Amino acid sequence: MSSSAMRLPSRFPVGTRFVIEGRDGRVNSRYLEFPNGRQVQLPAEAGVREAMRRPRPRIRLAGRK
Repeated sequence: MSSSAMRLPSRFPVGTRFVIEGRDGRVNSRYLEFPNGRQVQLPAEAGVREAMRRPRPRIRLAGRK
C-alpha cells in the first residue's frame, strides 16, 4: 500500500482503537480497529519517516525581507 493510496479521516467513531503489535521491541503490525470489528492495516513507519524528510515550504511573513 502506498502512502497516497489511503488518507485517514481527522475524526474516528468513539471506541476506535489504535493497535500496535510487536515482540522484542520490534513493531510487527499496526492497525485501527473500529467498534464494528473492522480493521484497517496501517503502513509501516517508513511512511512517517519519509514525511519527516520532505522539505517544508517556506512561508514568508508580510513586511519581512
